[in-house]
Order: sequence, then structure tokens, then C-alpha cells
Amino acid sequence: MTIFLLAGLIFLFAGIVQGLTGFGAGLLAIPLLCLIMDVKLAVSLCIISTLIITTTMAYNLRRFLDYRKILPLLIGSLPGIFVGTLVLKVVDPAVIKMLLGVFLIAISCFNLVFKSQAINPPVAWGYLAGFLSGVINAAVAAGGPPAIIYTTLHDWKKEEMKATLTGFFMLNGYLTAGVHAFNGMIGRTTLGYFAVTLPFVLAGTALGSRVTGRINRRRYLQLVYGVLMALGMLMVVG
Repeated sequence: MTIFLLAGLIFLFAGIVQGLTGFGAGLLAIPLLCLIMDVKLAVSLCIISTLIITTTMAYNLRRFLDYRKILPLLIGSLPGIFVGTLVLKVVDPAVIKMLLGVFLIAISCFNLVFKSQAINPPVAWGYLAGFLSGVINAAVAAGGPPAIIYTTLHDWKKEEMKATLTGFFMLNGYLTAGVHAFNGMIGRTTLGYFAVTLPFVLAGTALGSRVTGRINRRRYLQLVYGVLMALGMLMVVG
């Protein structure tokens, strides 16, 4: 019972963070879940739980979903997954994670200290960001940052940024969950934990979404880069 309660609290916190920023649930939940359960169970539970989070958020943000913004990221991520798998075979994942962590800390510090200007990059940058997300996700399961940074470079409303990230992560999540289910990695134990933690997931998502609705775009960007810095630190020390 204690493990179920701890898992629920972890997903409550992860849901709040994802509801606030549009990302981060998986990166926060998996390290904490691994302290109380097997890593394979933690990963499979996190996959279906974050899928519920992104699906719920996508429904709530449906007015702001624009597949012209999402598709470049999604299409670019597909070849990136294959490249990332090859990279994983020849490069130590710890090195990749360390470099990514340092990069996130540096770019977050810069954007928190200096007021960033929207440059509205061309759509080709979306394909590149998606590709890099696919590479990093396949290599170290932390592929969100390139897509996140890409959205912050536009002058989109905070709801448009969240909707784009949510749509991208949701579609990727369904693909990933399908692969895991096909390979038998989502079984009765995973579904049992999921049934218990689901109310915590939904409550956290709702709370985070409600709070973010009360902040302006500038504060939202500060929050995004603050979370990215925290994730970067986790990667460096982990």
C-alpha cells in the first residue's frame, strides 16, 4: 500500500508540472519511481500515465491545436529515433545525458537573465527540432528539450506553445505505448498500478493547468526555462 501511495504522489507532482508547462512529467517521474519499483515497471507505468496527461491536456487545449505546427516535429522525430538507436550503440548514454544537462542549464540561464526575443524560425527548424528530439529520446529517453526550445522561439501565445508540445508528446506517446504493448511490456502489474495512480495523475494535471491559466506569457516562459534548468541539473548529477 505504501508503494501505491508513493507512486500516486509522484504522479500528482508530475501531473502538476506537466499541466503547468506542457512537459516534464516523464523526466521527473521515472527517477523517483525507480526508487520504489523496478525500472521496467517504472518506465511502462510512466508511459501510459503521461499518455493520459497529454491526452487530457490535448482535449482541454483543442482550440489551440494546430497540426501544421505539430507535424514538422512529429515527422522529424521518426528518422531521429532510428539515428538515436544507432548512437546509443556507440556512445555512452551517461555522456549524452551529461552534455544535454549542461546545455539545458546554459540556455536556461541565458533566457532567465536576458529577455529572449521571438525570432519565428522557419518550418525547417521544426523538422530539425523533431529530429533531435527523436535522437535524444531514443538514446537517453529525454527527447523533449529541442521541441520545447523550438516552441519558445516563436511569438505564439502560451496556450499555442502548450498545445503544440502536448500534441507532439501525445502522438509520440501513443506510438511508444503501442510498441511497448506489442512487446508485452505493459502487463497486469502495470495496469494495476495505473488504476491506483490514475486519480492522482488527473488531479495533478487539472491543478497545474488551472494555475498556468492565471499567468502571462512572460511568466510562463520563465517557468519553462526554470523547469528546463532543474531537469538539466538532474541529468548532470544523475
